[in-house]
Amino acid sequence: MPPHPDVITTLQEESAKPNVHAYQSYKGSPVLRKAISDWYKEWYDVALDPDMEILPLIGSKEGIMHICMTYLDKGDEVLVPDPGYPTYTSAVKLAGGKCIEYKLSEKNNYAPDFSKLQKKKLGKVKLMFVNYPQMPTGQLPTKELFEKIVAFGKKNKILIIHDNPYSFILNDNPMSLLSVDGAKDQVIELNSLSKSHNMAGWRVGMLCGAKERIEEVLRFKSNMDSGMFLPVQLAAARALALGKEWQDEVNKVYRARREKVFELLELLGCHYSKEQAGLFVWAKIPDSYKDGFMLSDDILHKAGVFITPGGIFGSAGKQFIRVSLCSTVEKLEEAKQRIINNQ
Repeated sequence: MPPHPDVITTLQEESAKPNVHAYQSYKGSPVLRKAISDWYKEWYDVALDPDMEILPLIGSKEGIMHICMTYLDKGDEVLVPDPGYPTYTSAVKLAGGKCIEYKLSEKNNYAPDFSKLQKKKLGKVKLMFVNYPQMPTGQLPTKELFEKIVAFGKKNKILIIHDNPYSFILNDNPMSLLSVDGAKDQVIELNSLSKSHNMAGWRVGMLCGAKERIEEVLRFKSNMDSGMFLPVQLAAARALALGKEWQDEVNKVYRARREKVFELLELLGCHYSKEQAGLFVWAKIPDSYKDGFMLSDDILHKAGVFITPGGIFGSAGKQFIRVSLCSTVEKLEEAKQRIINNQ
């Protein structure tokens, strides 16, 4: 879906000005940093210093790479979730680090098993990636879970990286890991306008944390780009000022799409939770299939419909599939009818 019309208008008007086309500050526009700070305070009740504790990014995905390149030397270890976003693993490997997977299971509400983690040799672990609402499982966080994550990081001197792009999608209670007391000492949070404001192709994200963390990452990032186009930053600031009405409208569309996905999953005999948040629906496949890859192949070849197999997110996802809510209701209905007609 497109962004709010006011966001597009801001980009058009600012781009027409003659004085906005120069290189920009590596730290981003003060206007955008202030907008991010206000947004965090309003929605997450987190106070961030716009001058010291916020670093705008050209999409939060680049932040994953910047963090790995900033903090990892060859042989350093990183805790990554399984199932989880594959970019965590890729970025760690590109930086010369070693991935230590920690399993997330349905029976444990897709929370880390901290007692198991504590038994691992953690001496070489520098970073831990966490992601709630979780992708691909859609698991929502609780305050208790966030407190445990921060406590684990502090106890073991591990920097926690919280990837938080899905908190506004089909979720009435957006949460930030930085809301935990003392979290700034141990946490870097990544966030994004891609999902919350329909700006995926605009590439606008942010990295939030203590002043020292911002400065450390900036030393690497400043060698990678020359700042973000100013009109994009000003349009992003306009987007962040949108209120609850905007989020409600976005979620109304996603809610209708999710109902259609539920119908499709019922048709396939899959089991799923209706309490999921985020842009995807995670579902356990029926016993008649060996794994999600087999179900995906079967539906693709019979009906010409592609469904993502859960195994691409890690070995713990092999018995699952993931369906995106990025398709229209009409497209999802077409997929459902194709499956019905080709069973």
